[in-house]
Amino acid sequence: MAMSVSTGLPPDAPVIAPDLTMTSLSEQVSARVLSERAPLWWHIGFAVGFMLLTLLIVQMAWLFINGIGVWGVNIPVAWGLAISEYVWWIALASGGTIVSALFFLTRSPWRSATNRIAESMLLSAAPCAGLMPIMHLGRPGLFYWLFPYSTVMGVWPQVRSPLWWDFICLICYILMSVMYYYTGILPDLATVRDLAKSRSKQILYGILALGWRGSVRQWQNQRVVYAIMSAIMAPMVISVHSVVGLDFAGGLTPGWHDTQFPPYFFFGAVISGTALIMMLTIMVRWGYGLRDVLTEYHLNAMAKVMLVGSLLLAYAYVWEAFGPFYGSDVAEKTEFLRRMFGFTASAFWSEKILTVVIPQLLWLPSVRRNQPLLFLISTGIILGMWQERFVFVTSSLEHNYMPSYWGHFFPTFWDWAALAGTIGLFLTMFFLFLRFVPIVSLAEVREIVEEKRSK
Repeated sequence: MAMSVSTGLPPDAPVIAPDLTMTSLSEQVSARVLSERAPLWWHIGFAVGFMLLTLLIVQMAWLFINGIGVWGVNIPVAWGLAISEYVWWIALASGGTIVSALFFLTRSPWRSATNRIAESMLLSAAPCAGLMPIMHLGRPGLFYWLFPYSTVMGVWPQVRSPLWWDFICLICYILMSVMYYYTGILPDLATVRDLAKSRSKQILYGILALGWRGSVRQWQNQRVVYAIMSAIMAPMVISVHSVVGLDFAGGLTPGWHDTQFPPYFFFGAVISGTALIMMLTIMVRWGYGLRDVLTEYHLNAMAKVMLVGSLLLAYAYVWEAFGPFYGSDVAEKTEFLRRMFGFTASAFWSEKILTVVIPQLLWLPSVRRNQPLLFLISTGIILGMWQERFVFVTSSLEHNYMPSYWGHFFPTFWDWAALAGTIGLFLTMFFLFLRFVPIVSLAEVREIVEEKRSK
């Protein structure tokens, strides 16, 4: 069969398997939710996630009792792994919004089967990001002071601070993401309710479905609301990274004071978020046997998005290197040279290889069709983006304008425990989504099945 040059797949490659019907779709997806026993791999994955989550709880208790001195942060590096991982987690979460909302507006057909995975990833990663700044506060129990209200002393939050913008933007983003997810899943919850055999599940999913009966009026309202929320979520994800970029750009620190960081952080979100969705899609496709729903078409499309993200990130890296040498600030140039050839050189060059060089293999159609290679490339991208955040945050603080303040940052056991614990929180939440809600949007894939049948 002749191959298409543009996609690397047959010219008539289907978005879904030709023999997939509405009935088989509902049975394949809903059966995983309604099954009395989860598969063995689910129990193993959930157990690993829960053990790491327990480590997070222990780490947070130790941190709250003893203060952030248990981490490696100190003067001059007052921001360490926690802030690096905050930026890393929020980028991973934003990738779910990019796939779900942005590609809904473009009416991309491959998005219909992957959006639920992307949204579940978003809701699992966002709490991990939100925990990091709270743990980093000197008195984390008073985090609610960031809310816009007057305390008993008549003191309001400093509304001119980028950190306050970041807090408000993140809260709005999380709340909007929850509503967006729930609006899209309502018809699927009703499907699970109707297919459930036990009375308890009928009641549970019936309550969650909010009386959905699939009437014309309900569908019209749901589609209008979902489209409006998609139009809001798409620019919101850009605003989140713009504000995070301003957190750094607003600081007079070598390597941070740069106007390119809002798009720079967004480019990182595109590639790292899509890479995580790719990994999760491959695992769900294998674990649940959904090869008729999650086809090579979806993997090929997401691989192209990762490739575009890699090219965008390469463009940002070029300008990141150009700025210090074009400008006249000696400290900026010295700090950047230290990133390249100093204490953080290994992480600096490793991140460039993992996020820019290796993803260029995705130009090859054979690589985009190879699931093990896609999984490895995606894993490398996520690791590379973590290294990029670590180098970006710590190296500038290690080598600021005052040579007498120069030093090194060395993470402690509790730094690594915070990272491992938030990974556990992510895995625990995502495996719960896998178990209790349809991981594929039944309503949207049914539209593709109906279009295929009507042709």
